[in-house]
Amino acid sequence: MIALLIVIVILLAAVLALVALRLRGGVGIRGRRSSAPAPSSGTTRILFPFVAQGLSPRALDAALRLARSEEATLVPVFLARVSMQLPLDCALPRQSKIALPLQEAIEQRAGKFGVPVDTRIERGRSYRHALRQMIEHERFEQIVIAASARNQPGFDPEDVAWLIEEAPGEIVVLRPDPNRPLESRTLSAVVGPTGDRRPLNLATSRSS
Repeated sequence: MIALLIVIVILLAAVLALVALRLRGGVGIRGRRSSAPAPSSGTTRILFPFVAQGLSPRALDAALRLARSEEATLVPVFLARVSMQLPLDCALPRQSKIALPLQEAIEQRAGKFGVPVDTRIERGRSYRHALRQMIEHERFEQIVIAASARNQPGFDPEDVAWLIEEAPGEIVVLRPDPNRPLESRTLSAVVGPTGDRRPLNLATSRSS
């Protein structure tokens, strides 16, 4: 009889302990859910991919005008190439030093247009691979991309053609007029090939 009572007490204690654990687990789950960020409001997002030596101010201004007319958020995406000898998610301090001043310059320019900005950095083994990563990871409705022409900043025609074929949504391809007069304007400073900091001159139209 005493042995039976001992077994009943042990079983009761085990049941109470299990109930307590489930209650604590339920509180934790509810807490995490309540602290999660609110869902996206559904604002239109326009991707604007660029690289360190391929930021076209004319294309940027066109993207900002489009974003302003659509009441959209511009998403400038800096594409960083990662060597095959390195892990894709490794730290890239040199490219970060290039990307951050460019992103700050874009944000300042966007402020003049009254356009919200959500900057990104996307990695890839090549610029095309980084473009693929971008369209897989980002939510967007439109893409504005600059095509290069006669040493003008922008993406190679092959990469632009690939993007048109593979990416969903609307795509706006801009090719600056190679015969239009340009002037140089220093927007930021980047790290040079030897690690020294030097001005980065970006070609911009006289009317901007």
